[in-house]
Amino acid sequence: MPLNGKNIGFALTGSHCTYEDIWPQVEALIALGANVYPFASETVVNTDTRFGKGTDIIAKFSEITGKPVVTEIVDAEPFGPKKLLDVVIIAPCTGNTMARLANAITDTAVLMIAKAHLRNLKPLVLAISTNDGLSMNAKNLGLLLNTRNVYFVPFGQDNPDQKRNSLVADMTLIIPTLEKALEFEQLQPIIIERSIRAVK
Repeated sequence: MPLNGKNIGFALTGSHCTYEDIWPQVEALIALGANVYPFASETVVNTDTRFGKGTDIIAKFSEITGKPVVTEIVDAEPFGPKKLLDVVIIAPCTGNTMARLANAITDTAVLMIAKAHLRNLKPLVLAISTNDGLSMNAKNLGLLLNTRNVYFVPFGQDNPDQKRNSLVADMTLIIPTLEKALEFEQLQPIIIERSIRAVK
């Protein structure tokens, strides 16, 4: 389904090493004519890492989308009852966020927009980036794979030699995944062989 004119919620969580793969996808969505509404978790806002300061990341997200980034639960909640969005994507979606979502915990703006959107029976897309996808978080991944209206950007092991339990989505597949999700279909194959990513 074409993305031109679609209202897309794009939610960022704390896989800081992944942001450089995310920005080109946000820009591509806008270039296709999508209206992108930015959301971010508290971890993104309040954490400074070797990959950048939280304030700088939020500023860049806002600059790319041309909209203020929603970072508070109370500001994310109205998007649900107003039915403002056609699809929501969490990218990157950390293992922490995935675990909370699978267990119905809503304690960030990102989880609130996901919950508010799912109650409208609309598609939620997850682009996972987690070091424990094949260990402690495997059960939560399994739950979400079987959850109605939840779709995944195809993912695989990004470095099985050095991080055997790590799973990361191929962020270049965000757009085709969104197109399929808007038709309530999962882009296939969902489990892919990824190129090896150096430990950052």
